[in-house]
Amino acid sequence: MNTIFVSEFAERLIGFIDQKRALGYTYDNVADPKMFDRMCAEQFPGENSLTADICSAWAIRRGKETAKATAGWSAFIREFARYLLRNGEQAYVMPRGAIAKKSQRYIPHIYSHTELGDMWRAFDEVQPTSAYPTAHFILPTLIRLLYCSGMRPGEALNLRMDNVNLRDGKIFIAESKGNRDRIIMLADDVLELCRKYDEQVQVYFPSRSYFFAKNAASPCDYRWVGYIFRKVRNKLHIESRSGNLPRLYDLRHTFATHRLYMWMRDGKDLNAMMPYLSAYMGHTKLTETFYYIHLVPGMLEEMSGFCYGSVASLFPEVAEADE
Repeated sequence: MNTIFVSEFAERLIGFIDQKRALGYTYDNVADPKMFDRMCAEQFPGENSLTADICSAWAIRRGKETAKATAGWSAFIREFARYLLRNGEQAYVMPRGAIAKKSQRYIPHIYSHTELGDMWRAFDEVQPTSAYPTAHFILPTLIRLLYCSGMRPGEALNLRMDNVNLRDGKIFIAESKGNRDRIIMLADDVLELCRKYDEQVQVYFPSRSYFFAKNAASPCDYRWVGYIFRKVRNKLHIESRSGNLPRLYDLRHTFATHRLYMWMRDGKDLNAMMPYLSAYMGHTKLTETFYYIHLVPGMLEEMSGFCYGSVASLFPEVAEADE
C-alpha cells in the first residue's frame, strides 16, 4: 500500500489494513488510520501501546459532525484494538458511546529565540551513524528549514530532488494537506544553507531521489527525526507553558506567530499581509491561518513592541483548523 504512516503504530496500521483487505473488505478509505497515526505521532511520540489515554484523545467529537461520521471513526479504534489483541498485544478497547461531547483544542508551544538558538546548537552536535551517515548534515538543516519556511515536517521529508530549485530558491510542495499544491520561496540565507547542505550530501548520494535522504532511494524516516528531536528537547528541558510536550510540528506554529510579531514591529498592515501568509502556508481560508497565531505574553511585547492587552482581541478564536 502507498499510505505512509509515521507513528509508533505505523507497521501495525499497515498490517491492520492489509488484513481487512485480505478478508475481502475493500477498505479504500484510510482517512481514520491516517488521522490516528498523525495524532499519535504528534501527541504521543514514543508510545507504542494502545492505551486508554490514546483512545480518550481520539474520542473527541469533530466539530459538528453527524452521528454516522462519529460512529465510523469510533468503530475504527475499537476494530484496531481488537486486531492488536488478536496478535497477542495489550490494547485498550474503547467502549461504545465513549465519545467526548465537544472538541478540545491542542495548545502548541511557541518557541522563544533562546530555545531556538539552543536547539540549533544541539542539532549541530548530532553525529553520523551507520544507518544515517549524513545525519550531521540533515538534522541541522532540516530543523532550521522547518522554522524558517513554516513547512510541515512531513512536507519537508517528502521533498523530492526535482521539487527543489536551488538556483532561485523555489520549492514546490506537491499534494500536501487537502491535496493542495503550493510554491514557497526561500530567503537568501536559508537558500544558502540548503545549497551548502546539498553539496555535502551529494558526496554521499550523488543521484539521490529525496532532498532529505536516508540513502539514494529513500527519504528520512519521520520516526527517526522525531526520536532525535525528543532527545534534544528533553536534554534542553524545553517545557510548554500549557503542560503539553513541545512538538516538532510546533515549529510551524512558531513560524507563523513570529512572522506576525515581526510585521507588527515593522508597522505592516496586518489585514493586507495575512492573505500572503495564508497562501504561503498552503491554507485556503484565513481562519486556518489564524489557528497558528498565538499571542504569548512576554514574547509578544519583546518581539513586536505591542502590549498584549492592546492586540489580544484582534484575532478570532479558532477551535479547529487544518494542520
